[in-house]
Amino acid sequence: MEGVVTRMKLSSRLQQIADRLPPGCRFADIGSDHALLPVWAVKHGAAVSAVAGEVNAGPLEAAKRQVAEAGLSQRVAVRKGNGLEVIAAGEVDAITIAGMGGALITSILEAGQDKLKRVKRLILQPNVGEDFVRRWLLEHDWYVTDETILAEDGKIYEIITADAVPDASQLNEELYKDRLLQQGEEDAESGVALTKELLLMLGPRLAAQASDVFLEKWKSEISKLEKIHRSVAASQLPASRDKAQELSLLIKQLKEVLACLPKVRQ
Repeated sequence: MEGVVTRMKLSSRLQQIADRLPPGCRFADIGSDHALLPVWAVKHGAAVSAVAGEVNAGPLEAAKRQVAEAGLSQRVAVRKGNGLEVIAAGEVDAITIAGMGGALITSILEAGQDKLKRVKRLILQPNVGEDFVRRWLLEHDWYVTDETILAEDGKIYEIITADAVPDASQLNEELYKDRLLQQGEEDAESGVALTKELLLMLGPRLAAQASDVFLEKWKSEISKLEKIHRSVAASQLPASRDKAQELSLLIKQLKEVLACLPKVRQ
């Protein structure tokens, strides 16, 4: 079975998460499913030990089998529990949470704040609601040191890495500072406002260099917003008119900002 584990290949999404683990860390993978990430990380030296947390019975048993077959039962603990209740305070220095909605990820972090005091890094991959995650990190003085976006199997994923640093508040102020994007060389005084709210939505580091995948995602998101706008605008209710105006403004802002962002050369 040693050979099977050695040949184990992570998906691009999980590999990107594994690549962001601090060298020699002890980490917890929350909602670990089959414990693929903890087994791979410990087996390949990306971590010295891991906790695979899972709340559902089926994946929990699959994780236990995966760990046992890899011969890692002494270094990868598989535990049943909700969120961060599977770890003790100070037990790990990094946490990964992937494949959930952003609102659920933030609720897990909020409920387990007492477990985060000695954690140095959070590696988070929300399927939706990335802005919820960034807002929570900002409000709790975690500094986003890296963001990446990738497409795999017809889906687009964002991975947000945040570190606990002493000067997080000051660094975040700079990271999310409103800025003016220049529309053209002919008028350096005019530009498009990239606001804190838009940075929370787009990702401050992703927006710094807009990749093809990033632009593809936001083209799709704008299309969805336009569809919602058409539906809301058809209503005669006063609240709907306000919502339609709000959506119209957001769509306009997103289009203007995306047109001005620096592009990644690929």
